[in-house]
Amino acid sequence: MKKFFFLIATLSALAAVFAFTTVHTWKIQENYSIQFSNSDVSGIFKKFTGVIDFEENALATSKFNISIEVASINTGNGLQNKHAKGAEWFDAVKYPQIKYVSSKIEKNGNNYKVTGQLEMKGVKKDLSFPFTYKKNGNSATFTADFQINKNDFNVGKKGDSVGEIIKLKISIPVIK
Repeated sequence: MKKFFFLIATLSALAAVFAFTTVHTWKIQENYSIQFSNSDVSGIFKKFTGVIDFEENALATSKFNISIEVASINTGNGLQNKHAKGAEWFDAVKYPQIKYVSSKIEKNGNNYKVTGQLEMKGVKKDLSFPFTYKKNGNSATFTADFQINKNDFNVGKKGDSVGEIIKLKISIPVIK
């Protein structure tokens, strides 16, 4: 009888631990922002989708799987937008999406660091960057500021008039 009660107590304790570390799938809200800039060009991507499974206390099972629609690029200049969607730059017809899939999320002080694979214009590269997570009740916001080198993904031509380093500023509000 004692063994039965011990087994029930152990299972109850495990269930309580797992109940508090369940990874939540967050719903991305419409007012997200994906901005890019360097000294020569800046703009936004207007269409973004993805799955964000994140829990502060369950980072080992948390993950990001996001996709940006290349054709949604907007630099504020119609001719520049058309050029950016063309074969020399993003080639939106052949490579319609920019994708990022995480493989690891770590806490780094008050912030976090995500590691994963970025796929752009058919090129896949490992990419790690810091992000913040601010929770407010049933909603939260993920923000990130980082840089990539466009030449690593064959975007544009090496040595062209657009600088190599592109700054990205991302804000993704979510709700449970």
